Amino acid sequence: MQQTDLREILRRIDHKGYPAYKETKGKYDFTNYVLSIDHVQGDPFASPSKLSVWVKGTKAGFDESLYDTKEKRIALEDHLLRNMARQVREYSFKAKGSGKSGLISVTNPGQEILERTACQIDVTSGDVVLRLEVGFPANGRTINAKELEKILFDFLPVCVKKTLFSRAYNPERLEKVAALATDQCYIREKLRDMGLVAFVANGAVLPRKSGVSMLPMKDGVAFTSPKSMEVTLELPNKGTVKGMGIPKGITLIVGGGYHGKSTLLKALELGVYNHISGDGREYVITDETAMKLRAEDGRSIQKTDISMFIRNLPGGSDTRSFYTEDASGSTSQAANTIEAIEAGAKVFLMDEDTSATNFMIRDELMQKVVTRDMEPIIPFIDRVEELYKEYGISTILVAGSSGSYFYKADNIIQMKEYVPIDITEMAKKEAAAYKSESQTPNTENAAGLSERSCDNNDLYKIDKSPAPSFERVVRYDTAFAQNDRIKLKTMGTEGISVNKEMIDMRYMEQLTDSEQLNAIAQMIKYLKLTVWNGRVTVQGAVEQLYKRIEEKGFNVFMKGDLPGNLALPRKQELYSAINRCRELIKIENS
Repeated sequence: MQQTDLREILRRIDHKGYPAYKETKGKYDFTNYVLSIDHVQGDPFASPSKLSVWVKGTKAGFDESLYDTKEKRIALEDHLLRNMARQVREYSFKAKGSGKSGLISVTNPGQEILERTACQIDVTSGDVVLRLEVGFPANGRTINAKELEKILFDFLPVCVKKTLFSRAYNPERLEKVAALATDQCYIREKLRDMGLVAFVANGAVLPRKSGVSMLPMKDGVAFTSPKSMEVTLELPNKGTVKGMGIPKGITLIVGGGYHGKSTLLKALELGVYNHISGDGREYVITDETAMKLRAEDGRSIQKTDISMFIRNLPGGSDTRSFYTEDASGSTSQAANTIEAIEAGAKVFLMDEDTSATNFMIRDELMQKVVTRDMEPIIPFIDRVEELYKEYGISTILVAGSSGSYFYKADNIIQMKEYVPIDITEMAKKEAAAYKSESQTPNTENAAGLSERSCDNNDLYKIDKSPAPSFERVVRYDTAFAQNDRIKLKTMGTEGISVNKEMIDMRYMEQLTDSEQLNAIAQMIKYLKLTVWNGRVTVQGAVEQLYKRIEEKGFNVFMKGDLPGNLALPRKQELYSAINRCRELIKIENS
């Protein structure tokens, strides 16, 4: 239909009851683009109507070189979306009425660049699709079509003209967007070649504006690498960039309170994503599989093999297939660690402040009083080297109170007034001197083992752990499969409700956007309805899903028209959500 048809419909239904707005659903040719009204809200107080704008590639005119790789395509989509968010902000609620009347909104991204459904570019045709929401105006529940005419025929065309056509942009600005994405991708790939797990560029600004703002802190201390850890990269576009390379292995971050330890770790946590220009962390790049691990009292654990860290529990509970509805701090962190291995993480990020003390370390006196044969927990310090040597998993740990990890660390960084200092050599010497001074024939060594006891009693030896089992299958749910009205709801980045069952995601600190949770909810629904038949493992299902997403995008797990409120999470976060389902997903061992 033509835009004149839409105008005629609006004039015909003006002043009628709100349900008459349903007649506007359809596609309309606005010459330079097609406007599609995909869903019409039930009343002015309900969720806004869903619209999409489609611009043919020949008219959009973006050069293919701006989206000829995945990274550049996502960066360009992100750039167009941010521009559209700025444009519609000027017009939102300028059309008047009741409830949500006059609202015009699109996704407003944060500092991270994520693949989203809100704006998509077809790499074959160059077509651009942008999805938005509009509150159809009404007075009470009576249609005010003239106000909607303003939105669709006056406000929206201006926003589209300034956003979805290449001629609206400075070509050099678009080239810089593509260049940054290319450089970020290059660094991420180069990490593996250089034996690094993370890179922090000199000049990066890591502190954020406030606890509720992820914008860079004004006058924040610029990062400067210790010379001993400085590496030089020759980027395809920016050229020479120097910064701190964190090698594979065990890295300890220490320092006084408020000197920047956690700030550095937070930057590394979010370094799994690319960041926009001006964020200050554009060249803070972390291995994309890195996972932040912490204690999580009260979480459920479903048939997870935690025997690497916990065994011989009173009562004989099977820790090769451990189940609980209310995990302790140490048990939850053990499960989080094993589940991260299952999810393919090659880097663990940990902070002493959010870890269970008895999971991380047991001091010498405690081990003398409560001997190892009486303690079911094998602390992380006794496995950290094995994790690297046997599984290739590196650890970056922030510590402020215990010096025990000095003996294990390959690299030790001290943060002093937000400036990193390589103190590896000095700390190792101090640790060796301390050990020499304090050791007696009966004292325990740095790994928490008694020298004498190790010779005489096998109970005190830390044996190599068997490889964790990941043969967990999901029980087929007949009731769920028969229910075609599954209710999904997200609460920011804190949780997901599926048919009123809550999945607590508060402690998944690398989730940055509520739209990632929207996608996770849809993925879980898809897996429950179509994949989990009682024979497929958790790992098999997730890996296969992401392989298909790489080929076909969001349409793999979404039927019909795509909504504009999805952002693709990492598969690590999908694993985390599945593992936190209590009743929704019943996991068993095959």
